[in-house]
Amino acid sequence: MTQDPSRADMEAVAEQVFVALADPSRRSILAALASGGPATATDLANRLPITRQAIAKHLTLLTDAGLVTPEHGERRRVRFRLHSAPMQVAQQFLAAMARDWDSRLDALKDHLER
Repeated sequence: MTQDPSRADMEAVAEQVFVALADPSRRSILAALASGGPATATDLANRLPITRQAIAKHLTLLTDAGLVTPEHGERRRVRFRLHSAPMQVAQQFLAAMARDWDSRLDALKDHLER
């Protein structure tokens, strides 16, 4: 079964988002950025019970997933800003999957009722 390229792209983005959200530390980092705005890895380490080195690794994965965007500032400091577009793509993917399942379950129900 071949997939529509846009659906395959959507699924790839959704997969990266789901992998990123699977880890509680990454969810904590995203929550801290959502509530406190852009922050450096050091800022986040001061706010969370996670080492700066671990935060840096998590930020790399979150950046790769498109959930945070690095912004280079003065004195080589990099601040990370929350980026919600990939999350919206993942929501659209889940909604499309739910519609697919609903239509299949409705067809099964109709078949069984006959």
